[in-house]
Amino acid sequence: MSFDRDQLETFSVVVETGHFGRAARVLNVTRGAVSQRIIALEGALGTPLLIRDGIAPTPAGEALLRHIQALKLLEADTLQRIKPEEKGRARIAIAVNADSLATWFEAVACTIAKGNFTLELIVDDQDYTLPVLTRGEAMGCVSTASNAPTGFVAEPIGAMEYECVADPEFAGAYFPQGLTLHDILAAPAVLFNRKDGLHTAFLERLVGFPVSGYSTHFFPSPVALLMAIRAGVGYGLVPSIQVQPLINSGDLISLAPHNSITVSLYWHHWEKAPPNAQAISDLVMRHARETLTQLSSASPDKLGVGIDGD
Repeated sequence: MSFDRDQLETFSVVVETGHFGRAARVLNVTRGAVSQRIIALEGALGTPLLIRDGIAPTPAGEALLRHIQALKLLEADTLQRIKPEEKGRARIAIAVNADSLATWFEAVACTIAKGNFTLELIVDDQDYTLPVLTRGEAMGCVSTASNAPTGFVAEPIGAMEYECVADPEFAGAYFPQGLTLHDILAAPAVLFNRKDGLHTAFLERLVGFPVSGYSTHFFPSPVALLMAIRAGVGYGLVPSIQVQPLINSGDLISLAPHNSITVSLYWHHWEKAPPNAQAISDLVMRHARETLTQLSSASPDKLGVGIDGD
């Protein structure tokens, strides 16, 4: 069978807007026309593509969204080769964790956005970016998962190294003897958000057993989190490439200098990608491997964390 382009575009817009009425306004057609196109597309494929309650793609719908994304990028690449003077931009989305965006991925994102693309960055915890990719909402993602879903490839790109740091005055008040269990339970920690499991993993590796019940503040941006630690609000984990200058200057101190924690990251992308999408993947992987820590094996003074499948 061959796809109807209007039906594909309608399906894509419905998923993007999450509403039949909003999709109708974007497409400048009636709501009834939108509904008829979706029903016709589902009938042609012989399977439901949308969950109507909440407007979410079914597994078949997710596969179709990936096809639509790849088709649009392939068309944009072909048009650019035939008519390089054309200024049209293809839309792409990438899922990335906030710490990567605030450090090594920022330059990559700017380079991509300066090309023939309109770029959307979908930011989530590194353990939760992969579902964005599998739902068909992005062409690539940075994730801690080493196993790729069907139709995708997971490329190891390196590890983010984190230091547990605090303001010197805070450290003197709360950790006069270092990171003891008694003081860990009493001192407020600064975490990114409720999904952030890195601090708990760090404490468990540090003391040798699970730790819970400690006080937490949530500052859901890398800049705000670091600001809170510098202000003496609490202590926490910050990417080494972000915090090392502050350690060197004495503005912050490392509370566990021989126990930094590393989070292995992977770039997930389409197994079969149009040339322009593959060029983006190559750019991401090249820059990541130049910037991130490359671990050949577990180092005795590092704590490695990798979470498969999250």
